[in-house]
Amino acid sequence: MKRVYTLSVSLLALILLIGTASAMAGNQAEIPNADLPVLITSCGQSPGATMIKVIFMRMKLKSEPKPYEINELATAEDLKTKKEAGSPYKSIIIVMGASLKGMGAAGISIDDELARTSKLIEEARRQGITVIGAHIEGMKRRAQGATVGDNTDELSIDCVAPNSDLLVIIKEGNADNRFTIIAKAKSIPMIEAEKILDLMIEFEKIFKK
Repeated sequence: MKRVYTLSVSLLALILLIGTASAMAGNQAEIPNADLPVLITSCGQSPGATMIKVIFMRMKLKSEPKPYEINELATAEDLKTKKEAGSPYKSIIIVMGASLKGMGAAGISIDDELARTSKLIEEARRQGITVIGAHIEGMKRRAQGATVGDNTDELSIDCVAPNSDLLVIIKEGNADNRFTIIAKAKSIPMIEAEKILDLMIEFEKIFKK
């Protein structure tokens, strides 16, 4: 009887292992293809886009034309121009997170940002460009840590996250499951990294398929 019990436990463990492996494989399969070149931009003019640029500089990706470009004020017209030039972007990373200081320096409002980003995503859809929504500055960039009455960061998230093909999030910034809820509601695959340094590993997986 003891031997039968041991075999049963071993069999159950094997089944669970296979099931877990299958689930992991399924989750991996849900991650969309993301090809180079990639455009890095912002919705809200927070420092996040520059942080993503630094990560890509360290990744040493190889591509012709240049594997990545950063334009924090990129427009739908920029996407059209690249396509007409014969070197269209294949992916776009839109960094969510609003900075009143950043928008002030650029001479724009959150309404300007939301309108620009919406048109950018619409053009990306027309061209078949993979849209990756990223929020990498944690809760300090979320409304919970902002000035009283400042909901610009949440507006940035509402504009980008539900309209992305993939979400890349720093776990600390998802403490209230804001991104998890959006991802599940819209069936959007999501990568949740523990810290900024982990993003390099995640982006290498995405762009080195």
